[in-house]
Amino acid sequence: MRVMVFAKMPEGSGEIMEPTPEMVEAFAAMDRFTEELVQAGVFIAAAGLKPSAESKRVVTEGGNRTVIDGPFAEAREMVAGFSIWEVEDMDEAIAWAKRSPMLPGTMEIRPFYEVKDLADFVTPEELEMGRRDGDRGKLGVA
Repeated sequence: MRVMVFAKMPEGSGEIMEPTPEMVEAFAAMDRFTEELVQAGVFIAAAGLKPSAESKRVVTEGGNRTVIDGPFAEAREMVAGFSIWEVEDMDEAIAWAKRSPMLPGTMEIRPFYEVKDLADFVTPEELEMGRRDGDRGKLGVA
C-alpha cells in the first residue's frame, strides 16, 4: 500500500529558516532517516515545502476561481513537507513514522486510493492491471 505522510508544524514555526547548529543537525537526521527508508525499499518521494507566506490558494465556487495570497490567517498548522512511502500496511507506516526525527509537530498518514478501491469507477481491464502504466502510474491511480 502507498501512503502519503504529511509533516505538519504550527503555523509560523517555519517562517524563518536559520542555519543554526540545531537546524543543521535536524536536517542531517532527516537525511539519515530518508536513507533508511530508501534502503528498506519504502521511499518513493519526499520534499519540504516553503512557508504559507509564499503560497497561493485557488478557491472554486461555481464557475468562478479566486486566487488568495498567503499567509493564511485561519491556519493553525501548516504542511511543512510530505513523503510518499510503499508499505505493507498502516501498521508499518506508523512504525516508520514513530522512528522519524521530525521536529515538534504532527505527522498525518493517509493511504492512496488503489485501483481496487475504485472498482466501481474503472474498467475491468484497469482493475486487472492494478496500477496505471507510464509516468502517471508511478505515484497514484488517478
